[in-house]
Amino acid sequence: MNEVVGHHDILLVTLDTLRHDVAVELAAEGRIPNLARHLPGGRWEKRHAPGSFTYASHQAIFAGFLPTPAEPGPHPRLFAASFAGSETTADGTFVYDTPEFVSGLAQRDYRTVCIGGVGFFNQQGPLGTVLPGLFQEAHWEREFGVTSPHSFENQVARAEQVVAELPAEQRLFLFVNVSALHQPNWFHLPGATREAGDTRETHAAALEYIDRHIGRLFAAASSRRRCFAIVCSDHGTAYGDDGYTGHRLGHESVWTVPYAHFFLDPAKAPR
Repeated sequence: MNEVVGHHDILLVTLDTLRHDVAVELAAEGRIPNLARHLPGGRWEKRHAPGSFTYASHQAIFAGFLPTPAEPGPHPRLFAASFAGSETTADGTFVYDTPEFVSGLAQRDYRTVCIGGVGFFNQQGPLGTVLPGLFQEAHWEREFGVTSPHSFENQVARAEQVVAELPAEQRLFLFVNVSALHQPNWFHLPGATREAGDTRETHAAALEYIDRHIGRLFAAASSRRRCFAIVCSDHGTAYGDDGYTGHRLGHESVWTVPYAHFFLDPAKAPR
Protein backbone atom coordinates (compact mmCIF):
# COMPACT_ATOMS: atom_id res chain seq x y z
CA MET A 1 0.00 0.00 0.00
CA ASN A 2 2.94 2.36 0.46
CA GLU A 3 3.50 2.11 -3.30
CA VAL A 4 -0.19 2.78 -3.93
CA VAL A 5 -0.88 5.69 -1.57
CA GLY A 6 0.15 8.97 -3.11
CA HIS A 7 0.24 7.61 -6.66
CA HIS A 8 -3.03 5.79 -7.35
CA ASP A 9 -6.67 6.58 -6.80
CA ILE A 10 -8.37 4.17 -4.38
CA LEU A 11 -11.85 2.65 -4.57
CA LEU A 12 -13.54 0.75 -1.74
CA VAL A 13 -16.86 -0.93 -2.52
CA THR A 14 -18.80 -2.73 0.20
CA LEU A 15 -21.51 -4.98 -1.21
CA ASP A 16 -23.71 -4.73 1.84
CA THR A 17 -24.94 -8.13 3.17
CA LEU A 18 -23.48 -10.18 0.28
CA ARG A 19 -23.17 -13.84 1.23
CA HIS A 20 -19.95 -15.65 0.38
CA ASP A 21 -21.69 -18.77 -0.95
CA VAL A 22 -23.91 -16.79 -3.30
CA ALA A 23 -20.99 -14.73 -4.59
CA VAL A 24 -18.93 -17.87 -5.25
CA GLU A 25 -21.78 -19.67 -7.02
CA LEU A 26 -22.55 -16.78 -9.33
CA ALA A 27 -18.90 -16.31 -10.27
CA ALA A 28 -18.52 -20.03 -11.03
CA GLU A 29 -21.70 -20.06 -13.12
CA GLY A 30 -20.68 -17.04 -15.21
CA ARG A 31 -23.53 -14.92 -13.87
CA ILE A 32 -21.39 -11.94 -12.75
CA PRO A 33 -18.94 -11.52 -15.65
CA ASN A 34 -18.05 -7.89 -14.99
CA LEU A 35 -16.97 -8.62 -11.44
CA ALA A 36 -15.43 -12.00 -12.19
CA ARG A 37 -13.06 -10.66 -14.82
CA HIS A 38 -11.34 -8.63 -12.11
CA LEU A 39 -11.22 -11.28 -9.39
CA PRO A 40 -7.74 -12.80 -9.04
CA GLY A 41 -8.03 -16.17 -10.77
CA GLY A 42 -11.71 -15.42 -11.35
CA ARG A 43 -12.50 -16.32 -7.75
CA TRP A 44 -13.55 -14.55 -4.59
CA GLU A 45 -11.33 -14.89 -1.54
CA LYS A 46 -13.05 -16.38 1.50
CA ARG A 47 -12.74 -14.07 4.51
CA HIS A 48 -14.27 -13.45 7.92
CA ALA A 49 -16.20 -10.22 8.49
CA PRO A 50 -15.01 -7.85 11.24
CA GLY A 51 -18.62 -7.32 12.36
CA SER A 52 -22.03 -8.91 11.99
CA PHE A 53 -23.88 -5.79 10.81
CA THR A 54 -23.16 -2.66 8.82
CA TYR A 55 -22.29 -0.14 11.53
CA ALA A 56 -19.91 -2.38 13.48
CA SER A 57 -18.26 -3.77 10.38
CA HIS A 58 -17.64 -0.39 8.74
CA GLN A 59 -16.23 1.10 11.94
CA ALA A 60 -13.71 -1.74 11.88
CA ILE A 61 -13.04 -1.52 8.14
CA PHE A 62 -12.33 2.21 8.25
CA ALA A 63 -9.98 1.58 11.19
CA GLY A 64 -8.00 -0.73 8.90
CA PHE A 65 -9.55 -4.05 9.89
CA LEU A 66 -10.77 -5.28 6.52
CA PRO A 67 -12.29 -8.77 6.39
CA THR A 68 -9.67 -11.28 7.57
CA PRO A 69 -8.55 -14.27 5.44
CA ALA A 70 -10.40 -17.36 6.62
CA GLU A 71 -7.29 -19.29 7.59
CA PRO A 72 -4.83 -19.13 10.48
CA GLY A 73 -2.81 -15.91 10.63
CA PRO A 74 -1.49 -13.46 11.45
CA HIS A 75 -2.34 -11.70 8.20
CA PRO A 76 -0.59 -8.42 7.29
CA ARG A 77 -3.07 -5.57 6.79
CA LEU A 78 -3.26 -3.01 3.99
CA PHE A 79 -4.05 -0.15 6.41
CA ALA A 80 -3.17 0.25 10.08
CA ALA A 81 -3.13 3.04 12.64
CA SER A 82 0.23 3.67 14.23
CA PHE A 83 0.28 1.86 17.56
CA ALA A 84 2.82 -0.22 19.43
CA GLY A 85 2.51 -3.98 19.39
CA SER A 86 0.47 -4.41 16.22
CA GLU A 87 1.13 -7.93 14.94
CA THR A 88 -0.51 -7.32 11.57
CA THR A 89 1.40 -4.18 10.55
CA ALA A 90 3.99 -5.11 7.91
CA ASP A 91 6.46 -3.31 5.64
CA GLY A 92 3.79 -2.90 2.97
CA THR A 93 1.11 -1.57 5.34
CA PHE A 94 0.04 2.06 4.97
CA VAL A 95 0.42 3.38 8.52
CA TYR A 96 -1.34 6.57 9.57
CA ASP A 97 -1.46 8.74 12.71
CA THR A 98 -5.23 9.22 12.72
CA PRO A 99 -8.00 7.00 14.16
CA GLU A 100 -8.98 5.64 10.72
CA PHE A 101 -7.48 5.51 7.27
CA VAL A 102 -10.08 7.86 5.71
CA SER A 103 -8.56 10.86 7.47
CA GLY A 104 -5.14 9.27 7.06
CA LEU A 105 -5.59 9.43 3.30
CA ALA A 106 -6.92 12.98 3.57
CA GLN A 107 -3.63 13.92 5.23
CA ARG A 108 -1.91 12.56 2.14
CA ASP A 109 -3.90 14.96 -0.05
CA TYR A 110 -6.67 12.58 -1.10
CA ARG A 111 -10.18 13.87 -1.64
CA THR A 112 -12.28 11.47 0.45
CA VAL A 113 -15.79 10.85 -0.87
CA CYS A 114 -18.56 8.63 0.49
CA ILE A 115 -21.56 7.54 -1.57
CA GLY A 116 -23.85 5.96 0.97
CA GLY A 117 -26.45 3.27 0.59
CA VAL A 118 -28.05 1.69 3.66
CA GLY A 119 -29.51 3.65 6.55
CA PHE A 120 -26.28 4.05 8.51
CA PHE A 121 -25.13 6.42 5.74
CA ASN A 122 -28.36 8.39 5.24
CA GLN A 123 -27.37 11.48 7.30
CA GLN A 124 -31.00 11.69 8.48
CA GLY A 125 -30.15 11.64 12.19
CA PRO A 126 -27.14 11.60 14.52
CA LEU A 127 -26.39 7.89 14.01
CA GLY A 128 -26.63 8.23 10.24
CA THR A 129 -23.96 10.93 10.24
CA VAL A 130 -21.20 9.05 12.10
CA LEU A 131 -19.78 7.04 9.19
CA PRO A 132 -20.34 9.67 6.46
CA GLY A 133 -18.80 12.21 8.83
CA LEU A 134 -15.40 10.57 8.39
CA PHE A 135 -15.30 11.86 4.81
CA GLN A 136 -14.68 15.31 3.36
CA GLU A 137 -17.66 14.83 1.06
CA ALA A 138 -20.65 12.55 1.60
CA HIS A 139 -23.63 11.83 -0.64
CA TRP A 140 -26.92 10.08 0.09
CA GLU A 141 -30.38 10.28 -1.43
CA ARG A 142 -33.44 8.11 -0.96
CA GLU A 143 -32.84 6.80 -4.49
CA PHE A 144 -29.52 5.32 -3.25
CA GLY A 145 -31.24 3.38 -0.47
CA VAL A 146 -32.59 -0.11 0.06
CA THR A 147 -36.13 0.58 -1.19
CA SER A 148 -35.11 1.73 -4.67
CA PRO A 149 -35.00 -0.92 -7.43
CA HIS A 150 -32.50 1.35 -9.23
CA SER A 151 -30.28 2.21 -6.26
CA PHE A 152 -26.95 1.10 -7.68
CA GLU A 153 -27.45 2.79 -11.02
CA ASN A 154 -28.16 6.00 -9.14
CA GLN A 155 -25.08 5.58 -6.97
CA VAL A 156 -22.90 4.97 -10.02
CA ALA A 157 -24.26 8.08 -11.71
CA ARG A 158 -23.28 10.14 -8.66
CA ALA A 159 -19.81 8.57 -8.65
CA GLU A 160 -19.37 9.51 -12.30
CA GLN A 161 -20.38 13.08 -11.46
CA VAL A 162 -17.96 13.26 -8.52
CA VAL A 163 -15.05 12.05 -10.64
CA ALA A 164 -15.88 14.36 -13.54
CA GLU A 165 -15.86 17.42 -11.27
CA LEU A 166 -12.45 16.69 -9.70
CA PRO A 167 -9.32 18.44 -10.93
CA ALA A 168 -7.18 15.99 -12.90
CA GLU A 169 -4.31 16.21 -10.43
CA GLN A 170 -6.49 15.56 -7.34
CA ARG A 171 -6.11 12.05 -5.96
CA LEU A 172 -9.35 10.38 -4.89
CA PHE A 173 -10.45 7.88 -2.27
CA LEU A 174 -13.97 6.87 -3.28
CA PHE A 175 -16.10 4.71 -1.01
CA VAL A 176 -19.42 3.23 -2.17
CA ASN A 177 -21.75 1.32 0.15
CA VAL A 178 -23.97 -0.70 -2.20
CA SER A 179 -27.47 -1.15 -0.78
CA ALA A 180 -29.10 -3.27 -3.50
CA LEU A 181 -28.42 -6.65 -1.85
CA HIS A 182 -29.88 -5.62 1.48
CA GLN A 183 -33.47 -6.47 2.28
CA PRO A 184 -35.81 -5.72 0.54
CA ASN A 185 -34.34 -7.21 -2.62
CA TRP A 186 -37.28 -9.24 -3.98
CA PHE A 187 -37.88 -6.74 -6.79
CA HIS A 188 -34.61 -7.72 -8.50
CA LEU A 189 -35.94 -11.17 -9.45
CA PRO A 190 -38.53 -11.22 -12.26
CA GLY A 191 -41.73 -12.80 -11.04
CA ALA A 192 -40.97 -12.37 -7.34
CA THR A 193 -43.54 -10.60 -5.19
CA ARG A 194 -43.53 -8.42 -2.11
CA GLU A 195 -45.79 -10.98 -0.40
CA ALA A 196 -43.33 -13.83 -1.00
CA GLY A 197 -40.53 -11.61 0.30
CA ASP A 198 -36.77 -11.93 0.04
CA THR A 199 -34.98 -15.21 -0.56
CA ARG A 200 -31.52 -16.47 -1.34
CA GLU A 201 -32.59 -16.38 -5.01
CA THR A 202 -33.61 -12.70 -4.89
CA HIS A 203 -30.32 -11.97 -3.12
CA ALA A 204 -28.51 -13.59 -6.06
CA ALA A 205 -30.60 -11.61 -8.55
CA ALA A 206 -29.57 -8.40 -6.77
CA LEU A 207 -25.90 -9.32 -7.25
CA GLU A 208 -26.54 -9.88 -10.95
CA TYR A 209 -28.17 -6.44 -11.08
CA ILE A 210 -25.07 -4.90 -9.47
CA ASP A 211 -22.82 -6.68 -11.94
CA ARG A 212 -24.68 -5.16 -14.88
CA HIS A 213 -23.67 -1.67 -13.76
CA ILE A 214 -20.38 -2.04 -11.89
CA GLY A 215 -18.32 -1.68 -15.05
CA ARG A 216 -19.34 1.99 -15.14
CA LEU A 217 -18.13 2.46 -11.58
CA PHE A 218 -14.79 0.81 -12.34
CA ALA A 219 -14.41 2.92 -15.47
CA ALA A 220 -15.10 6.15 -13.58
CA ALA A 221 -12.75 5.25 -10.73
CA SER A 222 -9.89 4.53 -13.13
CA SER A 223 -10.61 7.25 -15.68
CA ARG A 224 -7.87 9.61 -14.49
CA ARG A 225 -5.09 7.29 -13.34
CA ARG A 226 -4.54 3.71 -12.21
CA CYS A 227 -6.84 2.75 -9.36
CA PHE A 228 -6.47 0.25 -6.53
CA ALA A 229 -9.86 -1.33 -5.85
CA ILE A 230 -11.16 -3.29 -2.88
CA VAL A 231 -14.52 -5.02 -3.34
CA CYS A 232 -15.96 -7.00 -0.44
CA SER A 233 -18.97 -7.68 1.71
CA ASP A 234 -19.21 -6.15 5.16
CA HIS A 235 -21.19 -9.16 6.44
CA GLY A 236 -23.56 -11.77 5.08
CA THR A 237 -27.19 -12.43 5.89
CA ALA A 238 -29.30 -15.50 6.63
CA TYR A 239 -32.38 -16.65 4.74
CA GLY A 240 -33.68 -19.31 7.08
CA ASP A 241 -30.28 -20.99 7.52
CA ASP A 242 -30.61 -23.22 10.60
CA GLY A 243 -33.69 -21.21 11.45
CA TYR A 244 -31.94 -17.83 11.36
CA THR A 245 -33.01 -14.84 9.30
CA GLY A 246 -31.14 -11.57 8.82
CA HIS A 247 -27.83 -10.56 10.37
CA ARG A 248 -26.39 -9.10 13.60
CA LEU A 249 -26.06 -12.72 14.70
CA GLY A 250 -23.29 -15.32 14.86
CA HIS A 251 -24.03 -17.66 11.96
CA GLU A 252 -21.68 -18.86 9.24
CA SER A 253 -23.84 -17.18 6.59
CA VAL A 254 -23.20 -13.85 8.31
CA TRP A 255 -19.54 -14.15 9.31
CA THR A 256 -18.19 -15.54 6.03
CA VAL A 257 -17.81 -12.98 3.26
CA PRO A 258 -16.32 -12.61 -0.24
CA TYR A 259 -13.35 -10.31 -0.76
CA ALA A 260 -11.09 -9.18 -3.60
CA HIS A 261 -8.59 -6.45 -4.29
CA PHE A 262 -7.04 -5.63 -7.64
CA PHE A 263 -5.80 -2.80 -9.86
CA LEU A 264 -7.94 -1.06 -12.46
CA ASP A 265 -5.94 0.08 -15.47
CA PRO A 266 -7.52 3.00 -17.37
CA ALA A 267 -6.74 1.34 -20.70
CA LYS A 268 -8.53 -1.84 -19.64
CA ALA A 269 -11.48 -0.37 -17.73
CA PRO A 270 -14.78 -1.63 -19.21
CA ARG A 271 -16.96 1.07 -20.76
